Amino acid sequence: MHIEHHPLIHDFPEQRAEMHDLRQADPSFARLAEEYEALDKRICRVEDGVELLADDALTLLKRERVDLKDQVAKRLAPAAAQCCGSCKG
Repeated sequence: MHIEHHPLIHDFPEQRAEMHDLRQADPSFARLAEEYEALDKRICRVEDGVELLADDALTLLKRERVDLKDQVAKRLAPAAAQCCGSCKG
């Protein structure tokens, strides 16, 4: 059975540029994003049957993935809210 990954770029497509810029400029954001991506890949390996893990441990990993995604979203929100200047507001 094919399990779909949850890469950040698919979850935040409208913030692709902001995510790229933050990864380049902010080492802590880059580490956070890398941690999320690695955890997502591990969860997919478990769900694909490549790696064995108890169901309760998998549930904990999924909760951790949600927490990491929430942290990414919070870090992206201020970047997305910055004014581009075109509205003169």
